[in-house]
Amino acid sequence: MTAEIPQWDVFEAAFRASPPGNPFTDVSFGATFRLGHRAVAVRGFYDGDDTFRVRFMPDTPGEWRYETSSDLEALNGLTGSFVCAPPLPNTHGPVQTTGTFHFAYADGTPYRPIGTTCYAWTHQEDALEEQTLRTLAQSPFNKIRMCVFPKDYDFNRNEPPRYPFEQSETGEWDFTRFHPAFFRHFETRVRQLRDLGIEADIILFHPYDRWGFARMPAEVDDRYLRYLVARLAAYRNVWWSLANEFDIMDSKTDTDWERIFRIIQQEDPCQHLRSIHNCVRWYDHGKPWVTHASIQSSDLYAIPRWRDQYRKPIVVDECCYEGDIHWLWGNLTAEQMVNRFWIGTVGGGYVGHGETYLHPEEILWWSKGGVLHGGSPPRLAFLKQVLDAAPPGHLEPLNDRWDHRVAHIGEEYYLYYYARRQPAQDLYHLPETHAYQADILDVWNMTMTPVEGRFRGKFMLKLPGKPFTAVRFQRVAL
Repeated sequence: MTAEIPQWDVFEAAFRASPPGNPFTDVSFGATFRLGHRAVAVRGFYDGDDTFRVRFMPDTPGEWRYETSSDLEALNGLTGSFVCAPPLPNTHGPVQTTGTFHFAYADGTPYRPIGTTCYAWTHQEDALEEQTLRTLAQSPFNKIRMCVFPKDYDFNRNEPPRYPFEQSETGEWDFTRFHPAFFRHFETRVRQLRDLGIEADIILFHPYDRWGFARMPAEVDDRYLRYLVARLAAYRNVWWSLANEFDIMDSKTDTDWERIFRIIQQEDPCQHLRSIHNCVRWYDHGKPWVTHASIQSSDLYAIPRWRDQYRKPIVVDECCYEGDIHWLWGNLTAEQMVNRFWIGTVGGGYVGHGETYLHPEEILWWSKGGVLHGGSPPRLAFLKQVLDAAPPGHLEPLNDRWDHRVAHIGEEYYLYYYARRQPAQDLYHLPETHAYQADILDVWNMTMTPVEGRFRGKFMLKLPGKPFTAVRFQRVAL
């Protein structure tokens, strides 16, 4: 009986072989998947215990056939097939860019990222990681930034339970031999995020390292990238973030980063989203191999300017963190975090959350996950509710870069945000040819108050006269 795999799910074929030498470096293995005249080449990988695997995410219904290729006779020329069936309910495929500045799933459903950061959550004990997953399941977040390699930094000094490479008795890494259990664990967490509807923004490199993973030779980096892509590219919720704060990784040059981007492009048959994150010096997000800008900045008002500059989606993945630690970037109030999300939203971009409240066991969400303690997540859930209720399309900033407190979706929808301002009334200019209903939104107290009447053209509207006020106009029948 031919296996059935839902569209955008993972097909996996496993084969047994006992190669001489090092199976990670001495054996080439992959498969070509065919549907009609279409052929997709996919790299396979060694998963330990004399087992080789190849994974594939079918994106088109029909009967797919595959044939393996290898320089090891036992793995060469093996064939098989499966049927790609309709997708499972609420499955929309991988996220792609759309309309220059925005995102959508493969089936066209809009995707509006409301992300968070938990850099090292997959490098903790199982109980804490499972707690993180439970927290995420109850949160508004639909994207999470997370590192492949363990992290060494304040509030994150614990030794991880597992490592990506085999280690000798003297403690030296064997960079020619991966530790499959490490990668199996990591991909399990990616799969669990997928099942929660959360995109995994996977950070491939970072500078906060005491093990030597940030300074591996180029040939080791390249082998690691090919192995990781072979294992993970079939998961629809994967994004590739080449680095966290690439510009302070002094062991790599811009030429290295271009090579790494090129490897990801060549190796990933699904062409998942690709970005790179800065500390001080920015990468040129206009380069063709970058799909969207991943930015660290607290200047949310600059989003329209960055849109004009890069002509790509703008994601401020790090706008500082809500918390109370001593680092300047880690003690925003909840009000500041919520305000930055709304400024970024009406500016036509997307903003990322993070939380850094002191904890007696140094379990900070931004590093290790666990539970959320801050006041912003429920308010971000309210923002998500507002965005989900908007008509089809994407919010675009209406004003020029000097005043972008209003966004719109064509002439169907207008969203004004007053941030720290507190007018008791304001003058509005809406199209004369349509009528609109109005709602006053208190984005901190999470309330929506309908305004009596219908509005069109030029008019004055009374407002609460306090900060954290938004006004929503939705087109109705005349």
